[in-house]
Amino acid sequence: MHRKAVLRLTTSAMLLAISVILGFFKIPISQVSEIRLQFLPVAAEGILFGPLYGGILGGMSDILCYIVRPTGAFFPGFTVSAIIQGIIYGLILRKDQSLGRIITASAIDTVIVSLILNPIWLMILYGNSFIVVFAGRIIKVLVMFPINTVLIIVISKLISRPSVREHL
Repeated sequence: MHRKAVLRLTTSAMLLAISVILGFFKIPISQVSEIRLQFLPVAAEGILFGPLYGGILGGMSDILCYIVRPTGAFFPGFTVSAIIQGIIYGLILRKDQSLGRIITASAIDTVIVSLILNPIWLMILYGNSFIVVFAGRIIKVLVMFPINTVLIIVISKLISRPSVREHL
């Protein structure tokens, strides 16, 4: 294997491990809403290696979190959401991590994953109406959007340091 391939593999493995560990920690807000930071390593993977790798890491992270610490029945919809998250960050932030692009990526992730897909999955799982699930997530999204955006800014600044980029 070439040096760069080994670095990419080890970096991806480390980000996967961090994502799984972060998946253990959650702050429940309601039966259908919780705060998690598992998306950060997925976003970092997308920034570093692009949408394909970001999506793969997102999906693997969701599945491994379930295998390591199952809570309820496995539902593949959330795996799809995690894959889409990695793809979003990889597509938008791979080449340019300007403030506008970070806000755009965070907003698209919030709308597509947090406000559309995840409420659909929760509606299917719990039998609640979409509006009930959606309404229960609005406050969480309003609180977490700026926090997630700032966290992505911090991650992108760390990743864009020359000492990190030159090795990958």
